[in-house]
Amino acid sequence: MNQIPTKEQILAWLADHPGAGAKRDIAKAFGIKGAAKIELKRLLREMAEDGLVEKRRRSFRDATKLPPVSVLRVTGPDGSGDLWAQALEWEGEGEGPSILIVPKKGDPALGEGDRILARMTEVGTGYEARLIRVIGQSAQKIVGIFRKTAEGGRILPIDKGDSKEWLIPPGATLDARDGELVEAEQQGPKGRLGLPRARVVERLGDPTAPRAVSLIAIHQHGIPDDFPDTVMTEADAARPAPFDHREDLTALPFVTIDPGDARDHDDACLVIPDDDPANEGGFLLWVAIADVAHYVTPGSALDREARKRGNSTYFPDRVVPMLPDRLSGDLCSLHEGVSRPVIAVRMKIGSAGNKIGHRFTRGMIRSVASLEYGQVQAAQDGRPDAQCEPLMAEVIAPLYACYDALTRARAARQPLDLDLPERQIVIGEDGKVASVRFKERLDAHRLIEEFMVLANVAAAEELERLRRPLLYRVHEEPSPDKIESLREVAQASGFTLAKGQVLKTAHLNRLLAQAEGSEFDDLLNISTLRAMTQAYYAPNNLGHFGLALRSYAHFTSPIRRYSDLIVHRALILGHHWGKDGLSPADIEMLDETAQHISDTERRSMTAERDTTDRYLAAYLSERVGAEFAGRISGVQKFGAFVKLDETGADGLIPVRSIGREFFHFDPDNQQLVGADSGMVIGIGQRVRVRLAEAVPLTGGLELELLEVEGATMPAPGKGKRKGFKPGRRMAALKARERGVARKVKRTRR
Repeated sequence: MNQIPTKEQILAWLADHPGAGAKRDIAKAFGIKGAAKIELKRLLREMAEDGLVEKRRRSFRDATKLPPVSVLRVTGPDGSGDLWAQALEWEGEGEGPSILIVPKKGDPALGEGDRILARMTEVGTGYEARLIRVIGQSAQKIVGIFRKTAEGGRILPIDKGDSKEWLIPPGATLDARDGELVEAEQQGPKGRLGLPRARVVERLGDPTAPRAVSLIAIHQHGIPDDFPDTVMTEADAARPAPFDHREDLTALPFVTIDPGDARDHDDACLVIPDDDPANEGGFLLWVAIADVAHYVTPGSALDREARKRGNSTYFPDRVVPMLPDRLSGDLCSLHEGVSRPVIAVRMKIGSAGNKIGHRFTRGMIRSVASLEYGQVQAAQDGRPDAQCEPLMAEVIAPLYACYDALTRARAARQPLDLDLPERQIVIGEDGKVASVRFKERLDAHRLIEEFMVLANVAAAEELERLRRPLLYRVHEEPSPDKIESLREVAQASGFTLAKGQVLKTAHLNRLLAQAEGSEFDDLLNISTLRAMTQAYYAPNNLGHFGLALRSYAHFTSPIRRYSDLIVHRALILGHHWGKDGLSPADIEMLDETAQHISDTERRSMTAERDTTDRYLAAYLSERVGAEFAGRISGVQKFGAFVKLDETGADGLIPVRSIGREFFHFDPDNQQLVGADSGMVIGIGQRVRVRLAEAVPLTGGLELELLEVEGATMPAPGKGKRKGFKPGRRMAALKARERGVARKVKRTRR
């Protein structure tokens, strides 16, 4: 035969014979012998240079196809629970084909980031993969400062209390510069001797640059902050929802009330005095929530990404949203004067503030005003601006009248009433902390909170009535051990928390009321908070202890919480409002989804807290040596934590630096007790401290104890531990940070 095939013929043969591909296989298939093999070799080399085939050792394959056995990285499940993967050997254009992992009985559980060897079967435009074996589990991620060495480099930790360094071999540095912030992943198993090895996977830039603080937390906690192209394509293709079969609510004067810096508005409200003679003095309270489910449908790329993120994450300088801005800041946001789709609930409120009925609908509203909390409160207090003035009688006054009634019902219900001020970090245009202040709590804030709580209750009750599955927001009552510890703190402070009865929030509120205004006020608020369990999501109803509610679900924030989107879909399914309701896959995965989004919520809370700590440390770093008033907020064997009054920042007083004696840790009473004097340092005590060290890179503050409850501490001197150097660990971190800053400065030049 000896006729050289065309490129198209070779590609067609390779597609039909994925297990073959050696040059001799191709030559045999086309009957090429002798000198003609030289021409075949030239043609294959040309095809490889053009990217049509890929040379793999002694064989060729179509560069747009995957080999029959491939190495894959698991990317995680989608909204339907199917597990997907990415080919690590993809040489074609773009992100590569979609790969569905088809599990068989006995396969081990796979997690995101796992590397597997799998047998591939081409299906349509994608592939199905069947596991052969797991090559490696998800690699540990590290975020730190890269320091260049002759042998490659090292990564210095930025976590508080972490002193472990990582070795970066030559060729694994990604050309990172000395002093740069990097993300790396563990490379191979940790060795028993020497430093663990890692490779740099991303360079994050100057650690002292504006916005680097939140960037550290994003990478450190693995929060997804870039939307895949498929997600952005779906979002960009979205169009405003049509009226279709929606209830027309556009004539009703809904308003949104949000913080001044809010970019999205996912809830609007309206109160109308009820003209029903049977409900004299009552109200009709409308709460309308953005209909995110219309745009984010089960199993879509948007849905998979939203579930993966679980929720939005909020930092002082940025937001990592659950949904792209095209949805969160535009199509799903209830902007003033624009028709927007909603799922709304009309609640009938009695004059005593009790909900006596509700009705859900899928409708369309047009907000008449986007208002701010302070603006609304000023209007109610007699200082309306030009925007609020025409809304006073029809909109604002009824809102507050309904709120007054709801507060009476709240007082009867007795949800837990903790007094814990929330701080706000204000970032200036230079990316640095401009100020730290505590957020003002207005009746306008409480009004919206009460309306949202009531709407959440209505959603849970409605789905129970419809007998549809949902995710509850569960807050279990504290454990007996935690309550006993709180009781001991109360008794030591001169107050009582009764025993021998079923614990209710009313009992805790009475305790807090006893302490209000006393020197133990903060102590008991902190101790009560510490006694509480953490709320979570679950498909089974265990009640909400803190709110004193039997049934509670999250319905009011589907732009930023996946749990709310699940509740919206359940309502759509239960009312037969469309095909975008809760899918069979959603229902099958409720347990897994509940656990996942509970985990992502905790991840975000930790990242937000770490970022706040770093910003506060940066803010206070210029005030080292200054004295501050505060209160002991926690005690451990290594020292006492102090919350500073001025900023709410938390700092550590190392036990080794306290006074002239040894202090023993009493874990039962959460106290440090002086071995010689019997002096007690415990939660809630008023103290005066000096700021000894502040390390912005880690968020660490080290304090020196000057006074406890007005009594001056003896200065360190005789009797101090031999060889003790105050602040040694923090000083080393501070020196490291100064070195990094100098190195970055030189690099910039």
